[in-house]
Amino acid sequence: MERRLILSHAIELTENDRNLQHGDPRENHERIAGIWSVILGQPITAHQVALCMAGMKLARLAYNPDVLDSYIDGAAYFAIAGEIATEKLKPECTGFDPQSLECDC
Repeated sequence: MERRLILSHAIELTENDRNLQHGDPRENHERIAGIWSVILGQPITAHQVALCMAGMKLARLAYNPDVLDSYIDGAAYFAIAGEIATEKLKPECTGFDPQSLECDC
């Protein structure tokens, strides 16, 4: 499958199907972070949750690289993590540095 189709399917899931099932991704990851924080006995952030979920998809792909759903979900989790990490940036920012996650606006 072409990468644009994988990415468009990930967008479709996070903005429609999964968004309707689970609510806003940021809020959902914050709820998960709260539960994981209690279970693990240390603070967990929504950003860490999204990265861990993407990591889970990577682990599944290491076992079975033929499962397309894992690529789509992994792309979606990375996008959610990126959105959470960069949400403090101004929307009009054009000087975004992806290495430092900083904006020179």
